[in-house]
Amino acid sequence: MNVQNYLSQLKERSKELWNYKIFRYAIIVHGGYFVLSLFLTLIFFRTKNDFRVYYDVGGAVLNNLADLYTTSYNWPFRYLPIASLFFVPFHLMGFDLGFIVFNSLNLILNIVICVILYKIIILIRGNTHEEGENRVILYISIYLMSLPNFFNYILGQINLYVTLLILLSLYMYLQYKGMIWEFIASIFLGISIIIKPITIFMIPFIIIIHYSLSNRKFKFDISRSFVRLVGVILPISFNLIMFLMVPKLFDGFISANFTSAEPSQINHSFSITKLIINFFYFVGFTEEQVLTIQMPVFILIAIVLSSIGFISYVVRGNSNYSLIFGYSFGIIIMFLCYFDSWDHHLLNLIPLLVIILFNLPRKSELTKNFIKPSIIFLSFFDLAFMGIFFVTQSFFPFNFASTIFLLFIFFVLVKYCIKNEK
Repeated sequence: MNVQNYLSQLKERSKELWNYKIFRYAIIVHGGYFVLSLFLTLIFFRTKNDFRVYYDVGGAVLNNLADLYTTSYNWPFRYLPIASLFFVPFHLMGFDLGFIVFNSLNLILNIVICVILYKIIILIRGNTHEEGENRVILYISIYLMSLPNFFNYILGQINLYVTLLILLSLYMYLQYKGMIWEFIASIFLGISIIIKPITIFMIPFIIIIHYSLSNRKFKFDISRSFVRLVGVILPISFNLIMFLMVPKLFDGFISANFTSAEPSQINHSFSITKLIINFFYFVGFTEEQVLTIQMPVFILIAIVLSSIGFISYVVRGNSNYSLIFGYSFGIIIMFLCYFDSWDHHLLNLIPLLVIILFNLPRKSELTKNFIKPSIIFLSFFDLAFMGIFFVTQSFFPFNFASTIFLLFIFFVLVKYCIKNEK
């Protein structure tokens, strides 16, 4: 296909989509998010955004890589060291131009995300759903209008890179057959962990393992699982080179993420771990006391949720699209157990919820009672409860509304896997 034909088809497709009223609203609202974020951040929030941290991280790499995790930023840098190299070009551009370019790339990423999300939905849509694309466009429009997108633009966050890689790897796993595609899909997932370790709990769920409760038969595809694990670990392993070259980086990474005082601070994170930590402060624990128990709390919650999720996934009913639920388990477990789970992180989850909605039966009670309400709440009402936290934190330091919906979703995943096997 030549470029002229491609552009002609793109133009015709754009006209078709523009005929959908909800899509027109979504484009206008999303465009408003983008423009307003540039104005607000560059004028009012120049030092109160995550891009400022990325910008300073790029400078730290150029000046002294060993100080990557010890340099004083507005907020701690918690990503793997290779991720820091990505921010060097933006530092060289200067803050203003760097932010504009960074968010412009985010805008492009969102367009690509919507295309891949559309392809996945069409691929996995259950036969109880209508064949037209009205509802598909509706839920993609909801994603575009979701407030976490606005929050992500204002902060200059990197979540959309992770979302794109999650969907790309998922699409390859579902659409293409053969070891090479398994390997490539796994590499994309591994790169997402490099960019932001938020997807690390997805790794166990790409292992091809299944136990049938009804037949009492165990299946473990060793070769494909090995290829997948090698593909994921390969990109991550390059961080070992940096850790070996600069040993100080490893200690800094562990401290920033787990052992320092920063993860134990009171904040509006909606993870179970953070709610428990906030409760300890609420009843009078000192910071020193919290520091001694924050890791055991994190490990305990991670073990409990991971065990329930993985066992449920292993005994699931056989399906070509099981990995949709595996990916969702991985991201939900991370949100619930890690210290800091923020509202803009929801951009990694909402597309997966939309995919689940179209894979479950059209009239499913799980969809009606849990998935649909969760999509709407996390897209439009979550930020309101974050605001309430800042009003009440002096006497009630808990942001638990999103936690409840995440637990609902976790319940849906567990129930679906077990019920589907029965």
